[in-house]
Amino acid sequence: MDSIETLSQVLCATTLMLWVLIATLSRSDESENRAQWAMVVLSLSAMFSLIYLDVLGGSLWGSTYLPKPLAVLCLAFAFLARLNIKGRNLSQGMNPHQIMKQNQEAEEE
Repeated sequence: MDSIETLSQVLCATTLMLWVLIATLSRSDESENRAQWAMVVLSLSAMFSLIYLDVLGGSLWGSTYLPKPLAVLCLAFAFLARLNIKGRNLSQGMNPHQIMKQNQEAEEE
């Protein structure tokens, strides 16, 4: 039981550390993609370990109620990890800055 509790804590801590460092790790598209997938795998692993801990009747930091909400939070991290933080323009439309620049150029002429 203690080993599952420790595993859950390590997986949650590693996921959180990657979440904090994602801006540093996203300097290239390849490293960002690897970090995001690592966060997905770690988050889902943490979620399953927390569910398993709850099924066995274990506790996390002395609380038997904590594994369930943390498992849901880990699932949310898994979904959020795949979000694109660089803000690529997927619509291929003009953004407001381009429109303002065009309007200013048209007024100057």
